[in-house]
Amino acid sequence: MLPGMTAKPRVAIVGAGNFGSALALALSQAGYVIETVIARVRGEALRDGSLKRAQKLAKMVGARLPHDLSWVRAELIWFCVPDAEIARAAKSLAKKIEWKGRVALHSSGALTSDELEVLRRRGAAVASVHPLMTFVQGSRPSLAGVSFAVEGDQAAARAARRIVKAVGGRAYSIRKKDKAAYHAWGTFASPLFTALLATSEQVAALAGVNRKAAKQRMIPILRQTLANYAAFGAAGGFSGPIVRGDVDTVKRHLRVLRGTPAAEVYSALARAALQYLPVKNKKSLKRILDSSRI
Repeated sequence: MLPGMTAKPRVAIVGAGNFGSALALALSQAGYVIETVIARVRGEALRDGSLKRAQKLAKMVGARLPHDLSWVRAELIWFCVPDAEIARAAKSLAKKIEWKGRVALHSSGALTSDELEVLRRRGAAVASVHPLMTFVQGSRPSLAGVSFAVEGDQAAARAARRIVKAVGGRAYSIRKKDKAAYHAWGTFASPLFTALLATSEQVAALAGVNRKAAKQRMIPILRQTLANYAAFGAAGGFSGPIVRGDVDTVKRHLRVLRGTPAAEVYSALARAALQYLPVKNKKSLKRILDSSRI
């Protein structure tokens, strides 16, 4: 923490998108005062959500929604805007607020704390603090047990770790050079996993099952797959024709998927299985996958 900063500093949230809203509510529930929700910079609404959403969030957490930022007294200001907006928002606020002695955080998974360099030069301690969690409209997941990757100035990182602990999360340090790979990992764990589910719905259509029914019927196997992964890891939770080395079944799969985007997804994931998971008849399966390339 910075000298003179209380154990639970007042917080200003920049942006009222999915993560900003979830964070503000979690902090409020953990006993932090959300002083301000900043949704406008130089009279323009930030691009992460409507002003109406910001007004609703401010009301929920008892915060103000100011037009004049000169009176902002929050010791910690958290930028919850899209990656492309972080540096722009920081630059816009640099002269609006006195930054000396304050902490500025952003929550990009791919970008480093250097996005807030303009505020660092004005005396703020800065850090990036990214939760390995998905946030979508209409859902506010708990932050309890969520891992947060923290990188930045020592004082800001220390303040961030206290906050993460207060909301029930788990903070760990990450190097600047590892952030892109870290974010790619998170993208595999959620957005691309969702893309896989969307692809699965398209394959279900080939079997005569519509999207709504496919989702309902997949939920039990998805839940059990995640439970198996949690209990036994990837190798122990892997099942199906590839782990058995069932060459004929894989041929049938490739035949029915031929000419669809799902064929490329199937082949890519099957190759990953050959590389990372216990599989029988690897050489035969590799030959089949190689011969299926267009």
